[in-house]
Amino acid sequence: MEERLNTPHTDRIELDFLGHRLQLAQDPNSKHLGTTVWDSSLVFVKFLEQNCKKGEFSHPKLAGKRVIELGAGCGLAGLGMALLGCQLVATDQVEVLPLLIRNLERNMARATHSPSESPFLGSLGTVEVVELNWGDEAQIKALKPPFDYIIGSDIVYKEQLLEPLVATLIGLGGPKTTILLANEYRSSSVHEKMLHLWKESFNMKIIPRSKMDPTYQHEYIQLFSLKLKGLSSSSTNEQSVKGTDDTIQEREDRQSDVFYEKVVMHDGNRHSTELTECAAHENIEVSEAHDSSKSMSVDQTNVDVINCKEGNGHCSETSDWEVRRLGSMAARLLQNVPSTSNTSRV
Repeated sequence: MEERLNTPHTDRIELDFLGHRLQLAQDPNSKHLGTTVWDSSLVFVKFLEQNCKKGEFSHPKLAGKRVIELGAGCGLAGLGMALLGCQLVATDQVEVLPLLIRNLERNMARATHSPSESPFLGSLGTVEVVELNWGDEAQIKALKPPFDYIIGSDIVYKEQLLEPLVATLIGLGGPKTTILLANEYRSSSVHEKMLHLWKESFNMKIIPRSKMDPTYQHEYIQLFSLKLKGLSSSSTNEQSVKGTDDTIQEREDRQSDVFYEKVVMHDGNRHSTELTECAAHENIEVSEAHDSSKSMSVDQTNVDVINCKEGNGHCSETSDWEVRRLGSMAARLLQNVPSTSNTSRV
């Protein structure tokens, strides 16, 4: 792992956060998903920046709070919390820890020696890196829960990980714990099971996109705020809380339904148009795209690519974030494009 970090394949992501220029090493060519900076972590940390001037995520409110990040990967989301004064415990599988330690140590050191001019930042928090395998009761207990915050970004991508994740969230949390998870939709079956399991154990809120950074957001990426469900101390309070929770849950269910209809149900109908745009922006050569109602020709795609290269289209104005999202969309859509290569698989 350490040797891989110094190969020509090593890449770096840079991001401005409250006056700090964050630099995160990543290794997309490794065999572990945790060594890539995923888009949900950018949405998460920019959400913090957008809401840190006052309220729950301001430095006075966060300073000294105990935060644990699950599946920390390259460490961006947790780094944002630490720069806002939190005591961060960043966790992941052992294979990812060298890269995670490198990113956290370097960025915290840079922030210490180059204080931000932002008036909203106070003293920096602390960072600690620990191995954690979800569902491991001994490891969970050793972390001395409950934490004030549990965070994660893009950690939901396989159905078999959902139950261990929920068990870990419950084990690390308490009645006052706030769970913040950023997630990108990739699979309808995983998304539906995720929501089902979360609603069984947590009161769930979907953070509206109006609260996110105007640039760093996307309809496929959602921010969830979860609280452990619990019984109130009196029957009167129980009835009152239940009524409130039902109202909130109904509202969140409606938001989920809108998301499902907009993103999931109509996803197939948008593939042809989006694939053309993605191929043009990312200079991807596509031989053929199949859709239920349309097909795309190679000639048109090549024309769009040429226009982008020459600056004749709107591609020249594309931001780094838009390029990342278009690349992600292209990868998603190209999964269903049949190969025209004559080379057989070995």
